[in-house]
Amino acid sequence: MSLSLWFTLLGAGVIISLTPGAGAVNTMANAIASGWRRAIWGILGQQAALVIHVAIVAAGLGAIVAASPVVFEVIRYTGAAYLIYLGVRQILARPTVVEEDGVVAVPMREGAWSMFRRGLLVNLTNPKAIVFFVAFVPSFIRPEQPLLPQYAVLTATVVAIDIVVMWGFFATAARGLARLTARPSGQRLLNRIFGVLFIGVGVLLAVVH
Repeated sequence: MSLSLWFTLLGAGVIISLTPGAGAVNTMANAIASGWRRAIWGILGQQAALVIHVAIVAAGLGAIVAASPVVFEVIRYTGAAYLIYLGVRQILARPTVVEEDGVVAVPMREGAWSMFRRGLLVNLTNPKAIVFFVAFVPSFIRPEQPLLPQYAVLTATVVAIDIVVMWGFFATAARGLARLTARPSGQRLLNRIFGVLFIGVGVLLAVVH
């Protein structure tokens, strides 16, 4: 990949990652519930899904999803239902116990694998991501050149950008809301906010074509 083309990919990747979506909501929710550092596990799950999406496109399956209304609709509604489920679960989540010194006690902090798995499913059940990559990837791939190195550079670049944006921007932004978690009322408020955001993204995924 030429340097000029790579810089174009870099700019496009930053803009795409900064666009709010289910991944951003999931990252912020993780950062508030489990802390900024542990939010990385959910982000890594989202990146695993991104790699799978690129692999699907590279294998030509993305064109099948884009061309098959039935397959697309099944995946789309499955993804929407999962996001709505996450939203309802977030809204119904109980506040953690607050100790006398004001420190939030988290007796059952979510495990890394659970956060990774949820991040994977949040991104993996979004068929529009596959269709997007079908349109996005060919612009940065030159068929007359070896394909594997090009896909490797593209994937590494997009993943690196998304990790930096998710962890450095969305997870960091969520830290500003951490003060609210010192009280059960604040925790309930944030749970409702992020629950509604999850549900909203899920509804948009289901109804917007």
